[in-house]
Amino acid sequence: MTFIAVGINYNTAPVAIRERLAFPAEILGSALKSLWNQQAISEAAILSTCNRTEFYYHTDSDNQEPLINWIAEQKKLKPADFRPFLYSHKNSQSIRHMFRVACGLDSMVLGEPQILGQMKTAYQAANEAGTLGKNLGKLFQHTFSAAKKVRTDTAIGSSPVSVAFAAVQLAQQIFDKLSEQTALLIGAGETIELTARHLHQHGIGRIVIANRTFDKAHALASQFDGYAIALSELPSHLAEADIVVSSTASQLPILGKGMVESAIKKRRHKPMFMVDLAVPRDIESEVEQLNDVYLYSVDDLQNTINENMDSRRRAAEQAEEIIDTEVEHFLAWMRAQGAQTTIRDYRSQAELARDEVLQKALNQLRNGADAEQVLNRLAHTLTNKLIHTPSTQLREAGANERPDLIAAARELFKL
Repeated sequence: MTFIAVGINYNTAPVAIRERLAFPAEILGSALKSLWNQQAISEAAILSTCNRTEFYYHTDSDNQEPLINWIAEQKKLKPADFRPFLYSHKNSQSIRHMFRVACGLDSMVLGEPQILGQMKTAYQAANEAGTLGKNLGKLFQHTFSAAKKVRTDTAIGSSPVSVAFAAVQLAQQIFDKLSEQTALLIGAGETIELTARHLHQHGIGRIVIANRTFDKAHALASQFDGYAIALSELPSHLAEADIVVSSTASQLPILGKGMVESAIKKRRHKPMFMVDLAVPRDIESEVEQLNDVYLYSVDDLQNTINENMDSRRRAAEQAEEIIDTEVEHFLAWMRAQGAQTTIRDYRSQAELARDEVLQKALNQLRNGADAEQVLNRLAHTLTNKLIHTPSTQLREAGANERPDLIAAARELFKL
């Protein structure tokens, strides 16, 4: 049997191809069952995210054409439309690939943690669809264990590598308790949404979102138990903010020195932490001159992110070493499974010999034979039955000049 991983990702395929090969949650279950019903596929799982779609399966054939034809049928495409973008791995390389994906080593953002949750979702979907078996199920469990070990034993996820996360981590360093602070976020784009998400996850006390389009601000604020204001309301709400993060497409500054100075006076000089993630700037650079204001630009955070990326790359080297070890552990488990059939057959053979000798001994006891003689005969007969075939094989190995077989027997029986 063979493990195979086939897929596309952000490195091999443009988004136009990736989105055509995606498997949304609502169709994933039926797709898994359909894939599992394909000839030669005994176990299957599908990982589908915005950056990758991958198929993991256990099969008795190396031929990938059935999978490619199945994808083409499912997605109403010709194989030639997506085949050039595919990559594939087999056995130990597919195991290594799954480990690397789960650890974030194959992600667009090195070491990002979200992929592990997405991998667990793929496992859960396959489990619910009934397409996992002993082998692929064990591989997923070992994948999660390897990812946990990498997270625990390296610093791959400890340093922020997005400006939104870096801003929130900096806020945590300035304020002892985010739960007692109010954050004012200006804008409603992806960066502000990500900032709001990080703040919400870290227990921010209150979120206010200001945007030129009030409906967008309201839609975003409602996701994080916050409330929305229009940009025109900024002067009356700025003093409430302990943390200000701004990221808009405005060509002119939104917060001037005078407005911030008035807010600081209303706050009775309680410190204000401000992060300007916009280019061009949303906050006038002169604001930095004010006492009790800590203003950071996107360049300030980018320097931190670059340092953190270097740290993650060093951690990734450690992670690769851990993965090498974990791959060997899983391969050892697979090899052990290959021995199970032999062990089972050997045990069955021994149990048959035991039952035969035991039945004769019981019959003799029922007929009044001496118990000690019966036990001695049972032990002698059983010993002869158990060692007869190995002894015969070893004699033949000696006659046929097979020292390797004799050496293996000595190791097997610890002689």
